[in-house]
Amino acid sequence: MPREKMIRKVAKPAIFALCLGPVAWYAWLAVSGGLGANPIEATTRYFGDWGLRFLLIALAVTPLREIFGFGILARFRRMIGLFAFFYVFLHLTSYVALDQFFDMAAVWSDIVKRNFITVGMIAFAMLVPLAVTSTKGWMKRLGGKSWQRLHRVVYAAGVLAVVHFYMMVKADVREPLVYAAILGALLAWRVFMRLKPRVPVKRLRGL
Repeated sequence: MPREKMIRKVAKPAIFALCLGPVAWYAWLAVSGGLGANPIEATTRYFGDWGLRFLLIALAVTPLREIFGFGILARFRRMIGLFAFFYVFLHLTSYVALDQFFDMAAVWSDIVKRNFITVGMIAFAMLVPLAVTSTKGWMKRLGGKSWQRLHRVVYAAGVLAVVHFYMMVKADVREPLVYAAILGALLAWRVFMRLKPRVPVKRLRGL
C-alpha cells in the first residue's frame, strides 16, 4: 500500500479512534459507577484533564518531529489540536450544564469572582479562534505568516490552562506541576530554536 494511502486509510482513522478513547472510557465510568461520590465534579475534571493533555500533545508534535525525525506526526497535529479543543469544550459544557444548570447569571458570577474560572475562561476564549481558523481555507485567507502568528497564541492558552488547573487544585498540586514542567520544556525548546543561529543555505551548499 502506498505511504499516502496508508496514512489516509489506516493511520488517520486509528489516531482518530485513539483520540476518542477518553470518551469511551468516560462512558464506561459513568455506567459502572466509577465517577465517585460527586459525578458532576468528576465529569468536569475528567474532560478538563484530557483537554490539557491533548493540548500538550499537540504542542509536542513539532519538537518530536524535529528531534526524532517523526515527520509523519505533523499529519496529525491539526486533528490532535481539534480534539484538545473538543475536550476543553466538554469541560466547559459540563460545568455550565451539569454544575450550573445553564444558569448564566451564576456562571458569570463565577467568572468574575473566582480567579481560577476567570483564567480558565480566558484560556478557552483564546482557543476558540484557533479552532475556527484551523482549516487550510482559513490559512489561505489569513496568509501563512499571519496564520502562524495567530496560532502562537496556543502557548499562552497552554500557560493559562496550567495555571487554571493549579489554582483549582486544593491540596495535591503534583499533577499540575508535572504539566507545568512539560509545558515549560516545550516553551524552552521553542525559544532555543528561535535563538539558534541558522546556517545560510549558500554556506551549506559550499561545504
